[in-house]
Amino acid sequence: MSKANLRIDWATHAAAKYACENWHYSKSIPKSKLVKIGAWENGHFIGVVIYGCGATPNLGKPYKLPQNQCIELVRVALKNHITPVSRIVSIANKFMHKANQGLRLLVSFADTSQGHHGGIYQASNWIYSGQGHSAKFYMINGKLTHPRTLGLAGLTQNIDGARKKDLKAKVVIVPGKHRYLMPLDAEMREQILPLSKPYPKRVKQATSGDHPESGGAAPTHTLQNEKL
Repeated sequence: MSKANLRIDWATHAAAKYACENWHYSKSIPKSKLVKIGAWENGHFIGVVIYGCGATPNLGKPYKLPQNQCIELVRVALKNHITPVSRIVSIANKFMHKANQGLRLLVSFADTSQGHHGGIYQASNWIYSGQGHSAKFYMINGKLTHPRTLGLAGLTQNIDGARKKDLKAKVVIVPGKHRYLMPLDAEMREQILPLSKPYPKRVKQATSGDHPESGGAAPTHTLQNEKL
């Protein structure tokens, strides 16, 4: 396989939205404040690595870090590409840290409900700190929906709220996600190293991935040639 000329740079919201909607299993871009980093191979846009506050403003609390020192890697959305995903993410992490020197820790999650075990994190030596607790979601019109989504729509975050959108809505218990940590300085690494657990093994091959090695349709000509 030939080696691609990889470029990592800031991505526009339009480019990030396109990548998430076309190359990520969620088909959506998070609504929180985001930092969007794009990837290009041989001048063609291949996707994004996106960082954000995640589902909770207390992401850094377990590690004694304020919100501005801990951030979540919330999306890796890529089309067909040559460079390994782990390398793209590693370079994006360095790019992110260089632009935000106050950052000390990155957190990311592998979605077990999609058959993910965190292979790209293992390949780039993230620290695995275990699996979270199972959570209650709702199946609404064939789509797995987080209770917060109901709240944002002005509905109660329970089955009654879910059935306002779909009379046949059902409760679905989703297994906890695998949690991975990437310390950005030696002191932080020493602090979180005692949390390290053996890497989980792949259970099955997902048909569509949170962090796919390849997949997705070609982007529009405009996005392919977008220079940031």
